Amino acid sequence: MFDSLTSRFSTVFTSLRSRGKISKGDIDATCAEIRQALLESDVALEVVESFVAQIAEKSEAALATMQSGTNQANAIFEIVNTSLAEILGGQARRVRFSKNPPTVIMLAGLQGAGKTTLAGKLAKFYADQGNTPLLVASDLQRPNAVTQLQVVGESIGVPVFAPEPGNGVGDPVKVAKAGIEFAKAKQYNMVIVDTAGRLGVDADLMKQASDIRDAVKPDEILFVVDAMTGQDAVRTSQAFLDGVGFDGVVLTKLDGDARGGAALSITSLTQRPIMFVSTGEKLADFDIFYPDRMASRILGMGDVATLAEAAKKAFDGDTSAKLEAKFASGEDFTLEDFLEQLSAMSKMGSMSKILGMLPGSGAMKQLGKNGNFDEGEIVRTKAIVQSMTPVERRDPKVLNGSRRARIALGSGRKVSDVNNLVDRFSTAQKMMRQVRNGGMPAGMAGMGMPAMAPSKPAIAPKKKSKSGNPAKRALEESQ
Repeated sequence: MFDSLTSRFSTVFTSLRSRGKISKGDIDATCAEIRQALLESDVALEVVESFVAQIAEKSEAALATMQSGTNQANAIFEIVNTSLAEILGGQARRVRFSKNPPTVIMLAGLQGAGKTTLAGKLAKFYADQGNTPLLVASDLQRPNAVTQLQVVGESIGVPVFAPEPGNGVGDPVKVAKAGIEFAKAKQYNMVIVDTAGRLGVDADLMKQASDIRDAVKPDEILFVVDAMTGQDAVRTSQAFLDGVGFDGVVLTKLDGDARGGAALSITSLTQRPIMFVSTGEKLADFDIFYPDRMASRILGMGDVATLAEAAKKAFDGDTSAKLEAKFASGEDFTLEDFLEQLSAMSKMGSMSKILGMLPGSGAMKQLGKNGNFDEGEIVRTKAIVQSMTPVERRDPKVLNGSRRARIALGSGRKVSDVNNLVDRFSTAQKMMRQVRNGGMPAGMAGMGMPAMAPSKPAIAPKKKSKSGNPAKRALEESQ
C-alpha cells in the first residue's frame, strides 16, 4: 500500500533538498506536486485542498526563520510528516473495555469487505493478549456465513455462538442478544458480533444493523471497509455513519491497494479514527493502526517500531538468550543459528512486508522481481540448510564437493545454489564478528538474510547497539 505515493513524495523531497535557499516559488511547486500525488492516490478532494493549504502556510512560516536550504527542506519534510499523521488520526486509539464485562464489539459494513474474517482476526488479537472472546454469528443472510465464522473460530480456538441455522433462516437480532447473555453466563470478557452486509447501502441493511445495535448496546461499533474501494469507501463510511453510527474504522486488504486514498480520507471526513488494519490473508495479518507510523512509511522512513514489535513476538526468549550468550562468549554465528532465525522470520510475515517497514526500503524492493522478493526463497534456503548434517551446519568449512552435491540433491537445488548460500553465509559470519568487535555490520545478515541480502549495505546504522542477539541488534542498528 502507498507505494505510488511514497515514490512521489520521495521524488518531491529529493528535488527540494537539492536546491539551495528555498523560495516561495519552490514551496508552491512542492505543494502542487503533493496535491497531484494525493489526488492520483484517490484521496478526497476536500481533504487534499485542506492538507495542501496547511502545508503551504506552515512552510512559508518556516522559511522566515531559516537561512540554510537543507534546513528549510528538512523543516518542510517534518511539517508534511506531522500533517500526514494528523490527517490519519493523530494518535492510535484502543478499544474501550467495559467496566462490566463482557465488552461488546459490533462489526458493520458492506458484503465483501471482509467482516467475517476480520472478526476472527480481532478475536485472535485479543485472545493472544489473554482475553476470552466469543464470536457471535449474526450474519444469517449470506449463504455459509455462519459456517465460515465457525471454521475461523475453530482455527484460532475461539468459540462461536450460532444457535440459529444460516442461509437466511433465523432472527439476527435474537441471535445477537442471546450471544450476549451466553457470554455473561459463561464469563467471556469480550463479544465480537459479526453482522450481515449488502452489496450496496440500502434501507434493509441499515435497519438490521441499527436493530442489532439497539439490542446489544455495543461498547464499540467498528465499520469494516475494503481499502481498495477508493472513493467509494469514503461515501460508504459516511452512509453508515449517518444510518447506524460507528466509533472506529477497520481497513481491510491494506496490502493490496497501492494508492491508499481511503486511509487518508475517512478519518478526516468522518472524524472517526482508523483503529485496526488487515494487512494480508492470514489471521495473524492484523495490526493496530498507528497514524504516526503510517505517515512515516508513506514518507519512506519505514516503521522500525512495528518491525521491532513483530521481531519480539517471533523470536522466543530461549532462542534469544542462547544467541546472546553465544554472542557474548565470542562464538561464531552458525548455520544452525541461521536456520532458527529464518524460522522466526517466517512468523513475522512476508519479506515484502518486512522490507516495507525498513527506512529507505524502496531501493531494496527493486532487487526483487516486479518490486517484490521471491517469498519462496526462504523456503528453498531452509531446505538447503536442513539437508546438512549438524556437523556441517556448525562448521561449513567441512563442506567439500561431494558433501555439497549430496546437500543439493537432498534439497532439490543445484550445487551452485548451495555454493551461493555458503559464500554469503561466510560473509555474514564476518559481519557478525564485526558487530561483536564494535564495528559496523553491512546489509541485514543479523536478521537471518545473508542468502538474499544485497552485497552492499542498504541502510547505514545510526547508533551502536547494546543487544547481543544478532537479530535484535540489526533492528536496533536500523533505528
